[in-house]
Amino acid sequence: MGIWAGRAATEIAASVRAGDVTARDVVQEHLEQIAARDGELNAFVKVRQGAALDEAAEIDARQDMTDLPLAGVPIAIKDNVQVAGEPMRSGSAATPPGPQEKDHPVVARLRAAGAVVVGLTNLPELGIYPFSDSAYGITRNPWDLSRTAGGSSGGSASAVASGMVAIGHGNDGAGSIRIPAANCGLFGLKPGTGVVPAELGIDDWAGMSENGPLATTVADAALMLSVLAADPALASVTEPAPLRIALSVKPPAAGVLVHRDFVGAVRATGRALHDLGHAVEAEDPRYPVWAANAVIVRWLACPAAEAVPYRAADLEARTRRHAAAGRLFSRVRPPRDDDRARLRDVLAPFFEAHDVLVMPTLAQYAPRARRYGEGSWLRSVVTSLRYAPMTGTWNLAGYPAASVPAGLGPNGLPMAVQLVAAPGDEAMLLGLAAQLERVRPWARLAPPRPR
Repeated sequence: MGIWAGRAATEIAASVRAGDVTARDVVQEHLEQIAARDGELNAFVKVRQGAALDEAAEIDARQDMTDLPLAGVPIAIKDNVQVAGEPMRSGSAATPPGPQEKDHPVVARLRAAGAVVVGLTNLPELGIYPFSDSAYGITRNPWDLSRTAGGSSGGSASAVASGMVAIGHGNDGAGSIRIPAANCGLFGLKPGTGVVPAELGIDDWAGMSENGPLATTVADAALMLSVLAADPALASVTEPAPLRIALSVKPPAAGVLVHRDFVGAVRATGRALHDLGHAVEAEDPRYPVWAANAVIVRWLACPAAEAVPYRAADLEARTRRHAAAGRLFSRVRPPRDDDRARLRDVLAPFFEAHDVLVMPTLAQYAPRARRYGEGSWLRSVVTSLRYAPMTGTWNLAGYPAASVPAGLGPNGLPMAVQLVAAPGDEAMLLGLAAQLERVRPWARLAPPRPR
């Protein structure tokens, strides 16, 4: 890795603004890192080699460099939001191959802040599953090439964790930022409803999906979130005064087994938070049975609606079966407009008594990297529900939630805990995560590993 590839976004932006390095040189070095690493990781579906260098040169020529919070920072964009001049394939061969006419609002905000889009990243077809294999290949985990990077923002997570970009864009309909962040040893945050423009159309999973950052440090994620939310105050991370913190390893649905390593990670995090002066107690939220059903129905029904414009023959067989199941479940228990309000009413007493919930991000370690789309639909569903059922409740509720690295397991894979707070408390989550990062620092990048 060169001088700049692998450095934090905050450091890169400060150095470009100060004139210590050009944006073009920073981007060139990251493109070289992509050339060296992406052959084994397959994080990108499109690398914008020439366009990225041209855009970096334009940043170098700007007169308002000091006003660009992300000056020259290389970023990856998940390939399910619009990037002007590029196709948007959403992990599918069925989607139109033509270029998009304009940037999605979050892409426009990132570019206006000085970030350089070096490429578009892989995801499962239509973003349905928590592992990123698609018609464009299998995205692998930089910590262990035999494992998935997760999904659906797995391409962005793999790109960040390997140092191919400084920060990555993801979106999260039932955990799709937090799941790959946990798999790849990153900090990832799903903001609460309305903080960042979603504008994902029918891909918003009935209002559950949000755009957010994937980063190697809390400060980088906060800086990116401040740009996405058009709220500069979010970039100033402040460690919080003592908080009331609840620890829970209870899954939000019956029948889920949480790996003992992840139970241990939550308890170890609780001890660290207690030592920091927070009031920590074991306390489980009350998860209504219908809430898990409501999340699963949206996971089935919303992709079914999203698949309608495309030729069925061009979709993966797995996606066609998923859509058929979604149509069936929609007749039995369609998504209800009042599900979010009902769930918030149930959760409100818990978050009146506690400021933050600490719980596992995942139930099991990242499964094997394989072409799930060519296999059984039922296998994909069971694998998804077995390893990544801990996040979707907070999408339905519209609460902010973050995945924070929590060391390595005995197998050398990253572990993580999930922090959840009430709506509007993104800054508090960032501050608490920064406190954990200070006392329990994590490896920012995955070491290169043989296949």
